[in-house]
Amino acid sequence: MKSYMARPLEVERNWYVVDAEGKTLGRLASEIARVLRGKNKPQYTPHVDTGDFVVVVNAEKVSVTGRKAEQKLYRRHTGYPGGLRETSYERMMERKPTEVLRKAVYGMMPKTRLGRQQFKKLKIYAGPDHPHEAQRPEPYEVSE
Repeated sequence: MKSYMARPLEVERNWYVVDAEGKTLGRLASEIARVLRGKNKPQYTPHVDTGDFVVVVNAEKVSVTGRKAEQKLYRRHTGYPGGLRETSYERMMERKPTEVLRKAVYGMMPKTRLGRQQFKKLKIYAGPDHPHEAQRPEPYEVSE
C-alpha cells in the first residue's frame, strides 16, 4: 500500500473565522497554528502547504493566565549596540493588540519558507468586524 502525498494543486483551502474573546492566548495560538499548517486534515503532508485560511476577530479580548499580564515582556533589537527594547504585555495590548496573537502564532510555526508561506494565511483583527465576508468563512470553535 502506498502512502498518500498531497500535491499543491489538489489541496482544497477553507476559510475559518475564530472568535478570540475570552480565550487563553497560548491555547488559541496553538490551535490556529495547527489549522494554518493543515494538521487538522487527513491529507496533511509535511512538505506541502495543506493548511486553511484563518480570520481571527476580537483579538483585543484575548486573555492570559496567572501574572503574565504584568510580567510578560516582548523583546526586540534595533540592530544598534545597546538597542534591546522591551515592551510589556499590557503596553502591547494598548498599542497593538493584534501583534500579541500574531507573535504567539508565529512562534509556533516552522521557521522555513513553507512556514512563512503558511503564516501569510492568518488574518487578525482587533474588533468583531473583518473584510473577508466574500470568502464565506465558517466558524471554527476552539475548545477552552
